[in-house]
Amino acid sequence: MGTEHTPGGRRHFLKTGAAAGLALQVGMATAAEPPASTPALPMPEYEKLDALALASAIREGRLTALEALEAAIARAEARSQINAVALRHFDLARENAQRLSRMGRAERAAWAQTAPLAGVPFALKDLGVAMKGTVTTQGCAFFKDAVADHDSTLVQRYRAAGLNIFAKTTTPEFGQTATTESRLFGLTRNPWNLAYSAGGSSGGAAAAVAAGIVPAAHASDGGGSIRIPSSHCGLFGLKPSRGLVPMGPKMLEGWLGLSAQNVISRSVRDSALLLQLTQGPEAGSRTGPQPGALIDAITRPPRRLRIALMEQNPFGAPVHPDCLDAVRAAARLCESLGHVVEMAAPKLAIGEMFGSMGIATAAGMLASVRMREKETGRTAREDEFEPLNWRSLQLARGYSAEQAFTARTVFDQAARTVDLFLGEYDLILSPVTAAPAPLLGAMSLDQPYESFVKVAMTASPFTAIFNMTGHPAMSVPLHWNGAGMPIGAQFAAPFGAEATLLALAAQLEQAAPWKDRRPVL
Repeated sequence: MGTEHTPGGRRHFLKTGAAAGLALQVGMATAAEPPASTPALPMPEYEKLDALALASAIREGRLTALEALEAAIARAEARSQINAVALRHFDLARENAQRLSRMGRAERAAWAQTAPLAGVPFALKDLGVAMKGTVTTQGCAFFKDAVADHDSTLVQRYRAAGLNIFAKTTTPEFGQTATTESRLFGLTRNPWNLAYSAGGSSGGAAAAVAAGIVPAAHASDGGGSIRIPSSHCGLFGLKPSRGLVPMGPKMLEGWLGLSAQNVISRSVRDSALLLQLTQGPEAGSRTGPQPGALIDAITRPPRRLRIALMEQNPFGAPVHPDCLDAVRAAARLCESLGHVVEMAAPKLAIGEMFGSMGIATAAGMLASVRMREKETGRTAREDEFEPLNWRSLQLARGYSAEQAFTARTVFDQAARTVDLFLGEYDLILSPVTAAPAPLLGAMSLDQPYESFVKVAMTASPFTAIFNMTGHPAMSVPLHWNGAGMPIGAQFAAPFGAEATLLALAAQLEQAAPWKDRRPVL
């Protein structure tokens, strides 16, 4: 698991490069206390490139896959204060990079025909996916030695695309909160301000992308876990329609359909291509309409869209003024691009929906724990779990089959309501969260339930709706508040309409570019 860099002689394939990287500072630097510098990181231009640009440079021989990997590893180690990396698979990735680096130009070009992202460094979330011969902990001590005996279907597709997986990113235990903090791996910090959460449960993925470690990273979303950290870290994140991206082979659906997998990225085109390369059914799955060539969708502006603006918190609680500013700025931008925005929202049985969500997530967690108990031949202990998750596990043991069946029925009825609403509108625009990124500790799973719920209610009242209904939804980074913290805007679309979301996202990215808005590292 070494972290040594490649010897001298690396290529500088851009005429101008960024300044050498600096280690992160904990706290705010002042004029009297300038930040301490560290040795220059390899390939300073690396952080300017998205995944497609990196792949192009590797394919054309302007840098090697090994140089790209060493640039990613160097940043993961130099910026370890963020704590985005849970597990290091550096040696395995180096072997892959060396094989690609030994290829000739013609051989690389031939492989790129089927593997368009060949050699691009990539990280998996440490939750819900398996890579043969490596551990996936689910952020839980009871799973800290759970070595996979197979590759998930999604991992197979990432590898087929040419991605070089070198790490797994941090997640809260079982993804059960909207921050990324765990007893097992500690606190994952927001690169924009280290006192704040990077969001969750894909907070490690978002922090890694925001910190320039990778241009895109695998993420999953069971209640907002792609969109929330994307919003908090100033990135793009799209949760796809239910069933579009494979979850198998062992389990073909997560949390009664709530969970979906995709990526968090800086550029819209990276998300579009990665979704295009990984979408589609696997053996045993049943999916709906396939969006098709998503990378083509971002090359042309969308038609004039009718957008419903949903500002009010579904629970009736206040929405923070910064989040309202963000969604209203997004609405104005959409109108300036020729789209129509109207105040409207679907009428949903929110209490029933979120109650059913609690049943689905706890039951799913219990099923995972029981499978692990069978594998290890022993019973899980209370000290191997976060207190709030242990509480949920005990409650789940008392749930009935009728409650689980009813929960899925509630989700289906909500989906019907949103389908009918989206018969009148093309998209729904809303805040991503009801409050900006919280301070670390505010949504930890290691606190009394009553204090947790008060803060957690601000995290996913808007996002979780579309996990329950199965519709695609995205967070677009269009706003930064007065404290310099990013706040996204959420757009949701009809089932299977990822192409519409991506086309709009690309239009917004061009109108209000965010790629050069980066935290000071």
